[in-house]
Amino acid sequence: MKARSIPRSALIYLKGPKFLIYVSGALSMWGDRMWHFAISVFLIELYGHNLLLTAIFGLVVAGSVLLLGALIGDWVDRNPRNKVAHASLFIQNVSVTVCSIVLMLVFSYKKWIEEIWDGWLTVVCYTVVIVLADVANLASTALTIAIQRDWIVVITGFNRGHLAGMNATMRRIDQVTNILAPLAVGQVMTLASNVVGCGFILGWNLVSLIVEFFFLSRVYRIVPELSVKLPTMEHQSYLQKKRESKPAEITSNLHLQEITRIPVCFQRLRGLLRTCQEGWRAYYKQPVFLAGLGLAFLYTTVLGFDCITTGYAYTQGISGSLLSILMGVSAAAGLLGTVLFTKLRKACGLVNTGVISSGLHLGCLLLCVCSVFAPGSPMDLSILNMGNAHGFQLRGGSNQPLLPDRSSIHWTNNTVLFENAPAGTEPESYVSIILLFLGVIMARVGLWSFDLTVTQLLQETISETERGVVNGVQSSINYLMDLLHFLMVISAPQPQHFGILVIISVLFIFTGHTMYFLYARKAKRKQCTNT
Repeated sequence: MKARSIPRSALIYLKGPKFLIYVSGALSMWGDRMWHFAISVFLIELYGHNLLLTAIFGLVVAGSVLLLGALIGDWVDRNPRNKVAHASLFIQNVSVTVCSIVLMLVFSYKKWIEEIWDGWLTVVCYTVVIVLADVANLASTALTIAIQRDWIVVITGFNRGHLAGMNATMRRIDQVTNILAPLAVGQVMTLASNVVGCGFILGWNLVSLIVEFFFLSRVYRIVPELSVKLPTMEHQSYLQKKRESKPAEITSNLHLQEITRIPVCFQRLRGLLRTCQEGWRAYYKQPVFLAGLGLAFLYTTVLGFDCITTGYAYTQGISGSLLSILMGVSAAAGLLGTVLFTKLRKACGLVNTGVISSGLHLGCLLLCVCSVFAPGSPMDLSILNMGNAHGFQLRGGSNQPLLPDRSSIHWTNNTVLFENAPAGTEPESYVSIILLFLGVIMARVGLWSFDLTVTQLLQETISETERGVVNGVQSSINYLMDLLHFLMVISAPQPQHFGILVIISVLFIFTGHTMYFLYARKAKRKQCTNT
């Protein structure tokens, strides 16, 4: 009987909504990670190994989510769940597919395209690529809000333990794909060509579109609660209350005459701006406002495995192979953070889990502060003089360019390393760089546990009718704080400046956790008052 029940229970799980969401999420995350990594490299290749197109693309992506996050979330709230998921999935995958086709044509016929319209056709192709990639990112944002912020809550039946388990599992999938997906597409691009890399991504998106569409449709059918969106008066969103509480004079004849004088396009624009304004107000009205804003402040940091930190490590004599190993260790630390989250939530409660995770995160980052003043640190405040601070030197010597031939490019997870690029002289001591990466890696445990805590707080406390718009605004703030960290690097770009960026990053992180402490204190006071 037991032997028969085990395969049956396994089969039930494989056909269940949780497993289907996990597989769909894994396919989506894998495609996103491959695409985000590949598009940055493709833009570098297209523009003569110059970072201009990559910078423009990053600015467009961040700016569009910053401006449209509330509108995307409001669209998620106002439409049926299946239509939102299917439309987002279709737009995302089709955009990436068309963009891949354009890139394949540009790479194959680049010289011929450059001769048409005095080179303006090339500019048109660059614009099309960036616009399509941005549309794909916006659709991916909508899909993430819909599935990971709404569907999961409904599937778990609002059970906090099951919700924590699904959140942790989705984050583990994200961590694994963050390491493996870029390495996979990077190997294809290195061993074959950019055209083959585009074709690989194109094929993946077409297959993924079909599988994800089928799996999400099945989840929608087997979980009847997903088809129910009842904006009852008890759980009515702030936006709906705002719209329904308009004063009577708005519908007066005088006001209608004023509206008719305004062109339709301006009326729609004003409506969109009003939706954005009300979305940000709805976010501010949330009881977890401080917790969400605190999480956003953690994005203003150079203490992560992005192109900034890995590039700095490369100038300090750390090889690309060692960086790849450190990235793997960092991912393992992130997975440990998801395990810690589930254990702490059961033992201490959700709010206390965030407090403990915050303390762990800040404590580990003190090692990074110590690295600024440790032996081997290149920090030199005298270089801040205007005469010397002209940004990164783009040449290793008088005739040695930093961006060499594409044959010498190697890809790691989040950075592009160049075989002939001057990696900088080896430091007198490796104590500083060891402390830096030790702090960054250890801090990932507390960071991901804290991230999951705030994510679940947002899921539990936001009413169903405004989950989309609030999470859309949260995405906007996250992108805004991420932009600030790039502005920090632009203002202090040399390796000798990195210590200052580390200190500023820790101050931002400390501010973010302080906001969470204030939220936790308020939540505990409210809990004591209720009891």
